[in-house]
Amino acid sequence: MKKLFQEYGVLVALVLLLIINVATRADNFLTPENIRNILSQNAYVGIIAIGMTFVIMTAGIDLSVGSMVALCGAAAVLVLNKQAPNGDSTAILMACLASLGVGTLAGALNGFAIAFGRVAPFVVTLAGLAGFRSIALVLGEGGEIRSQVPSFGELGCAGFYIPFLKTNVGSPLTIYWSLIAFIGVAFLASFVLNYTRFGRYMIAVGANERAAKYSAINTQTVKLAAYTLLGSLVGIAAFLNAARMNSVGTGSVGSFYELDAIAAVVIGGTSLRGGKGRIWGTVVGVVLLTLIANMMTAYRIDTNWQGLVRGGVILVAVLLQRGSKASE
Repeated sequence: MKKLFQEYGVLVALVLLLIINVATRADNFLTPENIRNILSQNAYVGIIAIGMTFVIMTAGIDLSVGSMVALCGAAAVLVLNKQAPNGDSTAILMACLASLGVGTLAGALNGFAIAFGRVAPFVVTLAGLAGFRSIALVLGEGGEIRSQVPSFGELGCAGFYIPFLKTNVGSPLTIYWSLIAFIGVAFLASFVLNYTRFGRYMIAVGANERAAKYSAINTQTVKLAAYTLLGSLVGIAAFLNAARMNSVGTGSVGSFYELDAIAAVVIGGTSLRGGKGRIWGTVVGVVLLTLIANMMTAYRIDTNWQGLVRGGVILVAVLLQRGSKASE
């Protein structure tokens, strides 16, 4: 039972919270619109957390993803505005490519310094946390970069309509593109982790890097690929987030995203020591954190306590992992 709880404790916690919500506020909680909002609220963080899962599985970490979101978003909106005379569709496509490209490049820079420069991930990504945010602030002149393409903001609130589900005002329920992207990335990442050589290599590198080298695995390339993949996913999340806000606040956007992403990964059962991870656990971790925030708002608990709650949840998750290692 102890091992079962350690493996599936995140699901047990989620089910308990769902039962509490259904018992105390079923009328509001079980509405399709509220369920959609809970799943969509942290979709951007969820996309990043999936990439963070790969990095942590290689015994690494990335503290720069929040600042990277600001940099990618700033690049996206600047390119969007510059391409606006060429038409909305072209401008949005170029903005998406710009965000994806900047994120991929930033992730690759982190990965190169860590894998080939042999600098500790904490140091490299801490430098990125300061550096990427600084570049974003320079691009935005210390303030907000606002979109000049009206359809860009509409994209952030658009999605796939479900006719047989209605909102509180009777209109068809919309599943936002950010949630669809989160689900799609989760399925694709799960396939990569469980059914490809790259996924097995990441687990091997995190579990025992020396043994992986002796097994003819290019550990440096695997680490570089993990950080580059995370950067690409940050670029996707940053583009979707910029579309939702129709702007980028270079000093504030992405703040604490690294904490939320790492929390979701650890809560989901991925070991900070590397060599063990699961995508479905990260997805459940994202939903669990969002549900906790939703409950605090519903029960009118001061939102300033949310940071303490997140920190406590991370600590408990790490202690459970430590207990699992000790029992082994």
